[in-house]
Amino acid sequence: MVRGGPPALLFDLDGTLVDTVYQHVLAWRDALETEGIRLAVWRVHRRIGMSGGLFVEALLRETDRPVTDETIARLQRTHAELYMANAGKVRPLPGAEALIRHLTDLGVPWAVATSGQRDLAEATLRMLGVPAGVPVVTRDEVKHAKPDPDLFLAAAARLGADVEDAVVIGDSIWDLLAARRAKALGVGLLSGGYGRDELERAGAYRVYEDPADLLAHLGEVGVRSPRAEG
Repeated sequence: MVRGGPPALLFDLDGTLVDTVYQHVLAWRDALETEGIRLAVWRVHRRIGMSGGLFVEALLRETDRPVTDETIARLQRTHAELYMANAGKVRPLPGAEALIRHLTDLGVPWAVATSGQRDLAEATLRMLGVPAGVPVVTRDEVKHAKPDPDLFLAAAARLGADVEDAVVIGDSIWDLLAARRAKALGVGLLSGGYGRDELERAGAYRVYEDPADLLAHLGEVGVRSPRAEG
């Protein structure tokens, strides 16, 4: 970015711009049950936002089940099938469409960086109305997903921005841990189900309820409206 201009904004997708966290939770719960693994929904939710491989490994450790590459791959396929079966029920979070339109109109550089695979993300991006020129980095394009910083580093690079001048916006502690490792500023949203104190402990500079609340407070993260420039 140009020094003195607005920061680049790097958005997580699920739970940050779209209301998909609980669809993913239930899809993972049902996928695990196809393997005879019964876990309470809250345990599944606590891991949402991690990369799929780490997610499955962490849950299987809690059940003392052996973790094999075959099991991980099979669970990921089943999860994707179950999630896509209900993808038509997915909706943008309040204010998400207005937020990305506003940023685009202002010329603020922004990108999406999601731990989801490209095939799961594409339908969501279309529904959200993400413009064709906006960089989107998905799990299958980087070596490691969250809580590693690779997704946000790649998204900043595609914008031609210095990641240390960027703002990462996410709904989970895994987003904010990845932001800290990338040396970016982290902003948390409550729309994914994590509490304010959890997001702040993970490194959130500010915490907002949802995209609508962030839109109302963009000046606090360095994005000024034309009126504020005077």
